[in-house]
Amino acid sequence: MANLNRRDFLGLAGIGAAGALGIGVFGAGALGRSPWGTWHAGAAELPASFAGTTLEAVATPVGSSGYRRLTAGPGWPTVVRGELAEAKSGREDRRTALASLVQLTDVHVIDAQCPLRFEYIAPFNGSAFRPHETLTTQGLVSLVQRVNSVGAGPHTGRAFDAVVTTGDNTDNKEHAELGWFLTALNGGTFVPNTGAADRYEGVQNSGSELFWNPESSIPDVYKQAGFPEIPGLLGAALTPVTSPGLDTRWFCVFGNHDDSVSGTLPSGIGPLDAMYTGDLKIEVPTPEESLSVSMAMKSGPGAVLNALAAVTTPPRRVTADPSRAPFTPRQFIAAHLDPANTGPGPVGHGFAPDAAESGIGYYAFEIAPGVVGISMDSTNPAGFVDGSLGDAQFRWIERTLVDGSSRYFDVDGRVVEQGRQDTLFLLFSHHTSTSMDNLIPDPANPFEARHGGNELVALLKRFPNVLAWVNGHTHDNRITPHPGPTPAQGFWEINTASHVDFPQHARIVEVVDNADGTLSLFTTLIEADSPYEARHGDFSPMGLASLYRELSFNDIHTDPARLGGTTDHNTELLLPSPRS
Repeated sequence: MANLNRRDFLGLAGIGAAGALGIGVFGAGALGRSPWGTWHAGAAELPASFAGTTLEAVATPVGSSGYRRLTAGPGWPTVVRGELAEAKSGREDRRTALASLVQLTDVHVIDAQCPLRFEYIAPFNGSAFRPHETLTTQGLVSLVQRVNSVGAGPHTGRAFDAVVTTGDNTDNKEHAELGWFLTALNGGTFVPNTGAADRYEGVQNSGSELFWNPESSIPDVYKQAGFPEIPGLLGAALTPVTSPGLDTRWFCVFGNHDDSVSGTLPSGIGPLDAMYTGDLKIEVPTPEESLSVSMAMKSGPGAVLNALAAVTTPPRRVTADPSRAPFTPRQFIAAHLDPANTGPGPVGHGFAPDAAESGIGYYAFEIAPGVVGISMDSTNPAGFVDGSLGDAQFRWIERTLVDGSSRYFDVDGRVVEQGRQDTLFLLFSHHTSTSMDNLIPDPANPFEARHGGNELVALLKRFPNVLAWVNGHTHDNRITPHPGPTPAQGFWEINTASHVDFPQHARIVEVVDNADGTLSLFTTLIEADSPYEARHGDFSPMGLASLYRELSFNDIHTDPARLGGTTDHNTELLLPSPRS
């Protein structure tokens, strides 16, 4: 099955879909072909500063089956998408850059030795265990280095105004993981290890065939798929990591893994919280017990506690560690507000000075003059993977958009004129329009209405100065136009793949005024600043970050659909200018 997944990648990045939709494509030079499909239908030159982006090169598999190494394949073209506005000729010479930013999403910094992990349900939920999960911090630092080295939008040359990380910054919502995440983005040295200081204590040396045991010859399911033995890897993964920190100020958005146990269960369940810092780790229950726990995860904490109590397989004794304690949303905010974690700023990374007391995880911030970001908290305190917005937050978003709009549509479609300058808005959340459908009431505020993605889409269509909604969660690259009742009322939804599952992307977004009644959003994907291939056993920081990408590509649970198509990669997204 793993080989079939690899072959499924072929053609996913081709430009056939773009041609069928009549969507323009421009890139470098002549028509060519990569192992991923057709590329570069050249009608214009690449931007002068494309180095370090997927306009220049893309991680591409070598060969067609088995465990595959990666190499630098041809870059992807920029696709012009005119579903919301016509692309007018000559705009390249008229453009003015308004803003430039980078979206990081779903980095999932993982403490792979945490006792409260459910790796054993991987046969039923592939994200429960990843063969590369000990290397998330090395991968994140390499991504930070890439953002710093690129430094500016490739199409405009405008230095990055901001970096926004759209949730699932941690995986197990542990204080230890949060500290590693903050140090990676702000700069400094840390040790990505919990429990015993001198050894790894997790499923990857459990001897179970269910997991990749890199330091053993056990014929686990990963080695049966071609995974190598790499003696010394687990120890190397736990050595100190040094990050330069971002050169650009950055803002934080909540994800479900930053709010719920395993991204699924509500916080504050005493027996589960105790398991975090305890010394017993369930590693390899029977298949029946694993299935029972997996099914219980869909029902809630009571069902999970009952399923765990029914496990008869003896747990592994590990070294207890208080740094694994789960944080609350208020503690998450407080850590960002701590002056020790300011880094390149701003203080709090978007969270208001009193947010640690109020628990309000949403806010607005200036990206650039005249361009404002709205950071939403789409997590649901009731738990479960998908999200929604509480009524107070939903009404706050509406008021923020009204206050920044000179002209908007009321709920009946009538134009409201306010006579003030339009602010351009970009909205950021973890969840997408289709995954914001968890309307279970907040246990702490059970009478507050919850609003889903369809309601938010309808709200945003009332405001011509809403340009885009940028999000993560799905681990997919997907860009969706949301046309409105009139041309002025459309906006783009920009969903970017994770940095834990292949293809491990982040995304640059540049906002430009074409001086012809239209705006363009340029979206350009970037990969971490690590070699596409390194020698197995190269335990340097770049060698481990390279292995992180390679293992994620070969993960037997990899979903090739996450890559998206050419129209979801490097794009120019047209829309009417609300200022014209």
